Amino acid sequence: MEKLIAQLIWIGVSYLIGSIPFGLIIAKSKQGVDLRDVGSGNIGATNVARTCGFFYGVCTFLLDMLKGIIPVAIAFKLSTNSIFISLTALSAIIGHMYSVFLNYKGGKGVATTIGIYLILNSCALIISVIIALLIIYLTGYVSLGSIILVMIMPIFMLFQKGFIYFLVSLIIMLLVINKHRENIARVLKGQENTWKKN
Repeated sequence: MEKLIAQLIWIGVSYLIGSIPFGLIIAKSKQGVDLRDVGSGNIGATNVARTCGFFYGVCTFLLDMLKGIIPVAIAFKLSTNSIFISLTALSAIIGHMYSVFLNYKGGKGVATTIGIYLILNSCALIISVIIALLIIYLTGYVSLGSIILVMIMPIFMLFQKGFIYFLVSLIIMLLVINKHRENIARVLKGQENTWKKN
């Protein structure tokens, strides 16, 4: 029972870690602006890079990655139970997307998702990131590369990690795609900003 309580507490803590809006904090401290009112209105690394500069975008990306890395890495230390680890991963990503600190709004979850997969399946992640970067380079669309990445990972998880991790990766994919639905519409219309556009 104590172990179960500890795991439930950690799942809750993981949500709070995921909820920390690093992009918003960085933009406020650097430019004194609310990211939700500038650029794309998103609190993620791409909008930070466009608003505050490439360096601060990278900082945001790395910090958002840590929101996935830390909860899942500690979950592995606490237990080898795939359901517990999967729920921890989901809590972190849901925290980023629906932050308690931002009235249950948030980012699109790509960096946090990468952090999660860095722990769950780093080799598959490297392959997926290379493909995603190639897509971004060829099309200029960061959003399209992000979507491709989360669509590839469930295939790897199914064959390499089993059904539970496949299921969580499928849920993550749906969450990320849902957050990118406006981007998808703009890509289809040819109206999406490219990564080069400021």
